[in-house]
Amino acid sequence: MPDHQVLDRNRAAAAVWDAGGMGYDDVSFAISDALAHAAQRLAPAAGERVLDVATGTGWSARNVAQTGAHVTAVDIAPGLLRAAEVLSGHCTPPIAYRVADAEDLPFADGHFDKVISTFGVIFAADHAGAARELGRICRRGGRLCLATWTPDGGVARFFAVLGARSAAPSPPASPLLWGDPNHLQGLLGRDFELVFERGVSNCYFDDVDAIWDSYLQGFGPMRALHDGLDEAGRRALRKDVDAYHGHYKVEAGLHVRREYLVAIGRRR
Repeated sequence: MPDHQVLDRNRAAAAVWDAGGMGYDDVSFAISDALAHAAQRLAPAAGERVLDVATGTGWSARNVAQTGAHVTAVDIAPGLLRAAEVLSGHCTPPIAYRVADAEDLPFADGHFDKVISTFGVIFAADHAGAARELGRICRRGGRLCLATWTPDGGVARFFAVLGARSAAPSPPASPLLWGDPNHLQGLLGRDFELVFERGVSNCYFDDVDAIWDSYLQGFGPMRALHDGLDEAGRRALRKDVDAYHGHYKVEAGLHVRREYLVAIGRRR
């Protein structure tokens, strides 16, 4: 797994995401319908060179690789990439995983036929810088596909629950802005002709205990928040998260819905 310089300003974020380790793959499983949606809209083909930006444990990279595409997948979190390599041992051709920063990708201009990022590049601190890199490394006529959370959906409400218990400063720009077509046009419209498609991700858990355990284990931002609180703060966080998920209670357990946007771009 070759290493590339992670920008100094993003090293703290890398440590936060790394906290999920192998457990982050369970988080991806919970949104796997949306990940499949994006991979299908990317329409990869055998032999094409594809980059997955901010791959996590490689779920979208594996979705793409099953078509026979030559996939390279990058992330700032080396622990997630080590898990991705273990989980991807069966893939042919093999996926090339490497540590790299979405704001400073170590690839030549126009190197990739297609580029995908599923709920990953949205967390880059510098939206404009990450968007320029997406355009730079995609060849003319190539395709970009992004899956992003909407600014007014279930994930936005969940992030608000976590943010209310966090003392950390807010990011320079919300990752949820990537779910606004107007924001994406501003970021990417110079390099890509864009079309948009909305979707709802559905996941299912037995109860609030099950989803709490899954996300506390695998979702690095929630785990880091929990670890930094005292006992009273942890109890309050648990109460808030349980109340949020309780709104999704159905007869069989929980049915959690998360609204998202898929952006499909053709490189100009």
